[in-house]
Amino acid sequence: MDTLSSLSNALGMFLITFVMVETFMVASAGNFNKDVDITWGDSRGKILNNGQLLTLSLDKASGSGFQCRNEYLYGKFDMQLKLVPGNSAGTVTAYYLKSQGSSWDEIDFEFLGNLSGDPYVVHTNVYTKGKGDREQQFYLWFDPTVDFHTYLILWNPGHVIFYVDGRPIREFKNLESVGVPYPKKQPMRMYCSLWNADDWATRGGLVKTDWSQAPFTASFRNFTANACVLSNGVSSCSSNSSSNNAWFSQELDSSSQKVLKWVQKNYMVYNYCKDAKRFPKGLPVECTVRNRKQIKN
Repeated sequence: MDTLSSLSNALGMFLITFVMVETFMVASAGNFNKDVDITWGDSRGKILNNGQLLTLSLDKASGSGFQCRNEYLYGKFDMQLKLVPGNSAGTVTAYYLKSQGSSWDEIDFEFLGNLSGDPYVVHTNVYTKGKGDREQQFYLWFDPTVDFHTYLILWNPGHVIFYVDGRPIREFKNLESVGVPYPKKQPMRMYCSLWNADDWATRGGLVKTDWSQAPFTASFRNFTANACVLSNGVSSCSSNSSSNNAWFSQELDSSSQKVLKWVQKNYMVYNYCKDAKRFPKGLPVECTVRNRKQIKN
């Protein structure tokens, strides 16, 4: 509780306003009956409350998952999740965007379960053309199993930004000008899943799933996609999307950058850009470019 209090004091009125805006956005969320299909897990995936709630379950036989019906090329996507409570070690709850094919693009939120009383790890990654290896991991400043919290992915031509309850936790910039691939050509769908990954998910696979606790259940609600829908190769966004949709050109302002740095200082537990042992020939280019002033036009 001391951590929660200090967080609230540190973020101040800026975040209060920001979260209010985000909350207003999700109030007009869609309906799971219309927007998604449960794609695997037999009856382990359930749409409830007239399409307002969706639950996924995992037991020793299988996990479960669903995907949205639309494909998107850029957008602002948010979902409210309540994660597996209690001893969730070995389980992974995933919420991500992904394209098709062997050279796919992907933007990941993965929530790595843990022993009772230990915090969840939020695992993020960005794939371009089938290559990821851009992991950043964070602890959360709240218990994500008690109530729903909002997880948002902003994907536009210049930035991929991950938000938790309105707070930016990670930014991946378009640095194509210095040779860093960026996801911009392949349409992606939203996917969610709950599955067993006890070979790696908790403490590198040291802690296994306790199947006596099964079934494990995660809950989802208020999925909103303020996005460019792609249908038959044609985007629903006009050529002047940047003026019609603020998210299309959205980036972090100075206040948001301060929040990002604060979260990363206090809650980041792994950053591939700090892992010199993993990259003995040198860190990836995006890790060494400090700001856009270093980028040659």
